[in-house]
Amino acid sequence: MNRKKICYLILLPAILILVFGIGWKGGQHYQSANNISSSSVAQNLTQSPLFNEVFSALENSYLEKEKLADQKELIYGAIQGMVASLDDPYTIFLKPEENKEFKENLAGSFGGVGIQLGYKNKQLAIISPLEGTPAQKAGVKAGDIIIHIKDQKKNIDQDALGITLPEAVNLIRGEKGTPIELTLFRDGEEKPIKTTIVRQEIKIPSVELKIVENNGKKVAHLKLIRFGDHTNREWNQAVTKILNLKQQGNFGGIVLDMRNNPGGYLNGAVYIASEFIDQGVVVQQEEKENKKMLPVSRSGKLTQIPLVVLVNQGSASASEIVAGALRAQKGTKIIGKTTFGKGTIQESKELSDGAGIHITTARWLLPNGESIHQKGITPDIEIDNNPQDETEDLQLNKAVEELIK
Repeated sequence: MNRKKICYLILLPAILILVFGIGWKGGQHYQSANNISSSSVAQNLTQSPLFNEVFSALENSYLEKEKLADQKELIYGAIQGMVASLDDPYTIFLKPEENKEFKENLAGSFGGVGIQLGYKNKQLAIISPLEGTPAQKAGVKAGDIIIHIKDQKKNIDQDALGITLPEAVNLIRGEKGTPIELTLFRDGEEKPIKTTIVRQEIKIPSVELKIVENNGKKVAHLKLIRFGDHTNREWNQAVTKILNLKQQGNFGGIVLDMRNNPGGYLNGAVYIASEFIDQGVVVQQEEKENKKMLPVSRSGKLTQIPLVVLVNQGSASASEIVAGALRAQKGTKIIGKTTFGKGTIQESKELSDGAGIHITTARWLLPNGESIHQKGITPDIEIDNNPQDETEDLQLNKAVEELIK
């Protein structure tokens, strides 16, 4: 049997414009959905009299016999039901096409509306719309709950209650240029909001660097959008530009902006945090039987440069790890709004027929052992932008002010 890939994940098991992952690592052997495992548990499931009784009842009585002909789809359905019974929205089985989309998303260029999905109290929620995407332009906000999905062209008109992330992705994705209507529930609004979004091709960089000037000082606004396949390369290019800027003089420091960053590779979080921290633990990983300390992984180039961090409700997982580590290990000030609160780790396993499974295997904890799952990280300075005036970034202004005061 071929050796399979394992990926440790700390973001959200599916989002519409990018997905999470955490460091590919060689691992165990897994059989395809067509080759059921020989373990006693699998045998008990597949040889269960009840299982066979149900299948016989379907075979004898179900109206649309042709739907029972595709044994692979029946097995996939049984596996999905078994995984769903764990009542963990982050442990999911992906059919080959869904798994293919997951890996394409991680590469950072695909079609969609620009929505990152997760769960709030087991309800399908928008973690954040990405900047400049159709979703953001349509007025979608971080924290919105999706309650209904409608697409006339795809003949979709259904409620989102109880929907899985892969199902949501399949429903909301579609051909470029076609519209989809989402009905959203938003805190503070009395009635649901209906919004129509036209799908477009989404291309997402990992890192953006801009220079902000204030009182004669230059500040690097370093926006970290995600932790993906190309993040480290783009990050290193930005770091080189920052060091060149520092040599020119009148340099006030760095605003590390991780607002609406849904996370990504765990080793990516350690890599980024190590750019600013000399030594110590970046994150703790709590598994079933042990706890690991993940320390600084390299000699960073920005350890002596003044720094503040920006976060908001759309900052999740890997971005929360970086923010928490910087505050714990060097007292970095965090500005913005309380983060999303994603504190579990998923292991992504490739199956032999192209399918995949994401399994919650661990929790991640701050360097002091604290869990932020479903709580988030509270900023040192809480400030919100004015939703009625998006031309002024009050959070960024406050971060720059803290650097050069």
